Amino acid sequence: MTTRPIARPIAIVIVTFNSADVIADCLRALPAALAGVESRVIVVDNASGDGTTEVVTATDPDVKVVHRTDNDGFAAGVNEGVAQAAGCDVLVLNADIRLSPGSVAALRAAVGPGVGVVAPRLTDVDGRVQHSLRRTPSVVRALGEAVLGGTRAGRLKLGETVTTPRAYERAGTVDWATGAAWLVTRECLDAIGSLEERYLLYSEETDFMLRAGAAGFAVRYEPTAHAVHLGGEVSTSPRLWSLLATNKVRLHRERHGRAAAALMWLAVVLNSLPRALFGSATHKAALRSLLAFRRWPEPLGEAGDRPPYVCFSAQDWWYHNQAHSDFQLMTRVAEHRKVLLVNSIGLRMPTPGKSTQFARRILRKLGSVAKLVRRPLPDVPGYHVMTPLPLPFYSKPWQRRLNATLVRTQVRAVCAVLGMRAPVVVATIPTAWDVVEPMPRRGLLFNRSDRHSAFPEADGAAIAALEDKLLAGADHVLYVSRELQQEDAAATGERGYFLDHGVDLQHFQRRAELPADLAAIPGPRIGFFGSLDDYLVDFDLLERVAKEFPDCSLVLIGDATISMERFEKYPNVHWLDFRPYAEIPAYGTGFDVALMPWLDNDWIKHANPIKLKEYLALGLAVVSTDFPEVHHYADRIRIAEKGHDGFIDAVRRTLADGGESTPADRRESVLPASWDSRARQLMHLAERQR
Repeated sequence: MTTRPIARPIAIVIVTFNSADVIADCLRALPAALAGVESRVIVVDNASGDGTTEVVTATDPDVKVVHRTDNDGFAAGVNEGVAQAAGCDVLVLNADIRLSPGSVAALRAAVGPGVGVVAPRLTDVDGRVQHSLRRTPSVVRALGEAVLGGTRAGRLKLGETVTTPRAYERAGTVDWATGAAWLVTRECLDAIGSLEERYLLYSEETDFMLRAGAAGFAVRYEPTAHAVHLGGEVSTSPRLWSLLATNKVRLHRERHGRAAAALMWLAVVLNSLPRALFGSATHKAALRSLLAFRRWPEPLGEAGDRPPYVCFSAQDWWYHNQAHSDFQLMTRVAEHRKVLLVNSIGLRMPTPGKSTQFARRILRKLGSVAKLVRRPLPDVPGYHVMTPLPLPFYSKPWQRRLNATLVRTQVRAVCAVLGMRAPVVVATIPTAWDVVEPMPRRGLLFNRSDRHSAFPEADGAAIAALEDKLLAGADHVLYVSRELQQEDAAATGERGYFLDHGVDLQHFQRRAELPADLAAIPGPRIGFFGSLDDYLVDFDLLERVAKEFPDCSLVLIGDATISMERFEKYPNVHWLDFRPYAEIPAYGTGFDVALMPWLDNDWIKHANPIKLKEYLALGLAVVSTDFPEVHHYADRIRIAEKGHDGFIDAVRRTLADGGESTPADRRESVLPASWDSRARQLMHLAERQR
């Protein structure tokens, strides 16, 4: 450790958790701070629920974002970032740090022989120096701060915090420094190993730097490197302050044993007790945690509080397309919480003459009921699916009460067997209201993905009444349509929340080979994949496309609710029927133009098709009919604003020029829209303290 090799690249590792309001400014400051330094930026997100990763991608698309599935602490996030930074020195930053121009070069210049860690000068936004330098923790110093206060004890060198102004004006070696910003060399990382993750927050950097010092790596302070640190949350958060206090005791135990830890515990209690008596909420919380001391802290998030979820879906897992938002969201939630998905209990009873494919619908629902309760995903054992036996009559109150009692009894019985008490209930279908209203629950979310009362075969008045009750009774109402959210604003107020659809980015990637049946179809190919429902798809428009482009192949992939015989007279139309979800990206890869040929009705007016993001994730050129939500994508797709003629013209232009933007730009535009991110937003909304 007497020599220092040639300067390596620096990896900036920023750990975030619900940092959407501060991370953009942190990233914007980096280019000037990194001037002349070879670097990469890695943001490790600890399962934020506020759109942090979307802000990161929008601010700097070149940043590598690592999505973690839970918030298990700052140290775990740093370790993940270091693992992504092989061969680099690492600069660890809090999301509320603003590095000054040239500061990274100044930190690097301070790395001399034997130096393992370098910390900058920290100030607040008004330029006041933050006391970030520390002496080695000891019982005497903890008692000094308890008796004299941190500032006075620090000046007399009887406290852990260095408070002498002169110490912050000159470079030098310190025992350790707070971990808001610190550069650690690759040699030090390789020698010392990972941060101790069991602390979760606070004391992990203390432990690491003290271990570094014991191994011969100096911790250096460099005042010419400067950063603004917003900070301040720990001083106002009882929970964080409790963690700070109890981790001092844990650190002392790990370094010096149980007897020394008992003395440190007493010193920290003496520090908290008088302040708690004078009404400090943070010190009261710290005192409670110290008196109920645990060997290691409970996980972050909602400590010890991980409610199960019951979702009343508008779809059926066993026979609908599993790309639907209900399934995508709940399978992601099930990676963190126990989930019971209740397959659709319907909006109406299919009837001969009124419902398409009457017998088939009845039989497939009975087949779904016969599956009882299953765990269909071996890799997600917390995900359970059941289909209750419903009596889907909703016109008369007594019919609704009977059906609700029947369904609720079945659902509660399954919840009891699975040990799911007081779940978060997510209702996507309005007919769930009578079922869930009397159910004990942690909270109720109405996932208002559509205006179901506009469904053609439903009893519009009865379903609208149920929608109104759910709107009034839900703790939060989630929307994928801004148009529908605006229309409901008077009824929902602040309870309305826009939760956009996501996309399975890993799944929807272009494939190297096309399926054999598609490869046999000549190009260019104008394509559609998804449900060919008569209340969604404009079949007259599809027939017009077939007529207008006889030299192109119109490829239709999906289950159809009407007879497709009308297309048999067109040799260029290829209906491939239903294809499994796993195969859809390979079929989409072969499209030259992808269609969204929707009907102009109230249902579509409030729609936000997941298909659009799937098309874009594949980089496809898209032509769509006009409806409100699609205008948010006008820079990436073509929108036909003049009926069928306009749609045909848009297809013709897209075949000629390849469409709006480029395939790479289309895919990049939906990178922030992962289903994992959407599920974390839902969980944060459902579980945050109200």
